[in-house]
Amino acid sequence: MRVQWAASSHPGIRRLTNEDSYCTRPDLGLFVVADGMGGHVAGEIASRIVVQAIESYVAETVDSDSTSTWPQAYDVNLGVDGNRLKGAFHIANQRLAKEVAGSADLRGMATTASALIVNGSTAALAHVGDSRIYRWRNGAIERMTIDHSWVEDQVRAGLLSANEARQHPWRNVVTRALSGGEDPEIDLQSLELTPKDRLLLCSDGLSSVVPDARIAALLTAHAEPAAACDALVAEANDAGGPDNVTALVVHIDAA
Repeated sequence: MRVQWAASSHPGIRRLTNEDSYCTRPDLGLFVVADGMGGHVAGEIASRIVVQAIESYVAETVDSDSTSTWPQAYDVNLGVDGNRLKGAFHIANQRLAKEVAGSADLRGMATTASALIVNGSTAALAHVGDSRIYRWRNGAIERMTIDHSWVEDQVRAGLLSANEARQHPWRNVVTRALSGGEDPEIDLQSLELTPKDRLLLCSDGLSSVVPDARIAALLTAHAEPAAACDALVAEANDAGGPDNVTALVVHIDAA
């Protein structure tokens, strides 16, 4: 199955710089969104380093069927593409460590990352932090990732509602991220795709202010990926635009 895609990124209404980064490599089936943290300079650097490292590793392993030289133990449950993403996140974290070691100004920087590799009727997903991956199918939306954040823990424990979480002053506190330290646990999964599915990767600048139901409505209303991305970013900014916002839509087409 072929894919159509589009992406849109904006600093938001209240921020002067954009610490989000993203990658669109349809030739590799690779799509990535990362949201940097650690100050406007360091956050931007962290997300860019991680996105570039993931892209480079996936490109370098596109024809590799040897697991002996991969940076981490091969997990038979993940398949080749899942293991490529697992290795890519490990390499990206090492790249951050190298940059932090070389500059005191970058200490404390970190980034979320959500990535997928589309390969025919399946997609491999990898995720750390509170950027998200959604699947839209026939007008309904399903969140495929779990936020690694303080407010998500409270929601899952029944202590906060989803609406309360979007407004909570600690909504930006993440519990896992790529920071150049010890590798965090990366959520990895395989996803079955059907024609006309849409996958949305986004930073929390969208999901923290726009409810899932509204995201689903906008994806339903805008069939073209570019129009959908623009509408999602505009919706986040209309809701106050408190943070950088990135939306990346991948449309699965059977033709």
